[in-house]
Amino acid sequence: MDDLSSIAQELITKNKKGTLLFNGDMGVGKTTLIKEICLALGVKDNVSSPTYSLVNEYVTLENDKVFHFDFYRLTKEEEALDMGIEDYLYNNNWCLIEWPENIQNLLPLDAVHIHLSILKNGERNIQIK
Repeated sequence: MDDLSSIAQELITKNKKGTLLFNGDMGVGKTTLIKEICLALGVKDNVSSPTYSLVNEYVTLENDKVFHFDFYRLTKEEEALDMGIEDYLYNNNWCLIEWPENIQNLLPLDAVHIHLSILKNGERNIQIK
């Protein structure tokens, strides 16, 4: 994960305003990669994990919206439905989702899965599917 800015730019270029799903253990770098993606998108807000609020809304320099979700604390998919997740996912804006496995049945079929892990040598690995 040495060159996060080029990875972020590649994700943006290949996935125009889509849903990106960030999978990986706690502390593997999901939020760090999301911060880099937001920087590349021109987000002018402070980017932080929405662990307790579930979603943060950011605005880019072009006044586009980027939604950053953290579903770590969700216990039921109904909680995501109650917050209006479907309106976010199908609004033609960027949706960056940490812990997507907690809302697995609600995710768009065309979402991009990004798996982050730490290798035995301590380096980080990113797989995009």
